[in-house]
Amino acid sequence: MTPAPSGPAAPTLDDPVPATRLGGDLPFASPAEAAALVPETATLLVSGFGGVGYPKLVPEALAAADGERELTVISGGGVGDEIDRDLVESGDMARRYPFVPNETSRAAANDGRLQFHDRHISRLADEVRFGGLRAGMRGETIAVVEAVAVGPDWLVPSTSIGHTPAYVGAADRIVVEVNRAQPIDLARVHDVHVREAPPNRAPIPLDDPLGETDGPAVRFDPEKLAAVVETDRADDPYEFREVSATDEAIAANLGEFLEAELDRNPLLADAVNLQFGVGSLGNALMGALADVDFGDRDVAYVGEVVQDGLLDMLDAGDLRGASATSLALSSEGQARLFADVERYAEDVVLRPADVSNAPELIDRFGVVGVNSAVEVDLYGNVNATHIGGTRVVNGIGGGGDFARNCRFGVVALPSTAVGGDVSRIVPLTPHVDHSEHDASVVVTEHGVADLRGLSPRERAAELIAVADPSFREDLDAYRARADDGGGNTPHHLSSAFSWNSTDT
Repeated sequence: MTPAPSGPAAPTLDDPVPATRLGGDLPFASPAEAAALVPETATLLVSGFGGVGYPKLVPEALAAADGERELTVISGGGVGDEIDRDLVESGDMARRYPFVPNETSRAAANDGRLQFHDRHISRLADEVRFGGLRAGMRGETIAVVEAVAVGPDWLVPSTSIGHTPAYVGAADRIVVEVNRAQPIDLARVHDVHVREAPPNRAPIPLDDPLGETDGPAVRFDPEKLAAVVETDRADDPYEFREVSATDEAIAANLGEFLEAELDRNPLLADAVNLQFGVGSLGNALMGALADVDFGDRDVAYVGEVVQDGLLDMLDAGDLRGASATSLALSSEGQARLFADVERYAEDVVLRPADVSNAPELIDRFGVVGVNSAVEVDLYGNVNATHIGGTRVVNGIGGGGDFARNCRFGVVALPSTAVGGDVSRIVPLTPHVDHSEHDASVVVTEHGVADLRGLSPRERAAELIAVADPSFREDLDAYRARADDGGGNTPHHLSSAFSWNSTDT
């Protein structure tokens, strides 16, 4: 029989802030002692999403320890260098799911030193819980997660939730890093709903994108808690690049399209629920919304990450609120939110990633998804992850969750790469993440290609019109050459693949 836990009870929806960071009789350990609990072959389930909320000291200690481990590392999304640099360079990381967020892990995946497998975010929790990654999950399963507070059978996540609830539930043992660098009041933004196992899975109990369900605590079997490590190391958060003239032009075109869509699309008659992909372009595109006249409609963000642009919109009163799984903010954005958590908590809610990205909710709330890509081909197939069809640059993340399940999906991207030498509108992409059946609208700095209801030949004409002018003549020539061969989706394959190079 599991003994009754001692110490303060887990915080609840009615009383979300824990009375103390460290509640009850806990198994404290140093980072090195916690790292020593990880056997030579193991699966690490780590917290973190959007580069924040990840454990720092224990992975660092693992990388510095003597010997070499063979670890499968599974996170919710992007995490920090303590994991995706140090554990790769030390030779301890053998497999990685579902993201390679930095140069070290990407290089290791591309040269075969790291076995990387891309997964949709919405499915990852269930794949860990129910054996979908069985071939890669080797040895003992240990959850190493960051929290702002912990008790004998509960924890409150820090700056992201991601898949922490599923991971602590699936783990054989749990190690918690309690981070004093992050305010305990972050509990106010967390809403942890754990979904039942199929076939008894009930609908997610939300009828409002900003509603709440179960409070801030992740609960677990107290017998699993192996170590609690204290830390005061801050996240190494997102750094947004300067907004370029191209970004501004894409944002302006997106804003004009959305404003026109408000007048013609009954889906948007009463409310507008938007999702933007993580990154500098997504953050910049949020600025386009400030100039859109939404009338008296409720406007909310329903997606994965809260970025600095969303804080700007909340402060300006342009946004009803934001539902996500991570506070993927810059250092300045974190400081801004931490200084006024209680106020922001009135408008911001973080959920587990299998809830924030659930097809059920994306459909229920009629989300309009806006994501970026590496390239788009003439018929609307989208490559979001691989340069030249071979070299992974990140991972699909939640883009597929929204592209497939939103009411209409927008792909926003610059028309060129490599200083204008490479077109990002191509005849045929050698890698497809979102098929032509899921792409509705493509926006570049040169305009908007609305692909809805168009045949493949008609789509090609629309996409050539938003390509960079220096490539339009060649794209038109390709289209004419392909037409000679006929077919519903005409291609001239030897010409098509001459556009792609792994050197770009």
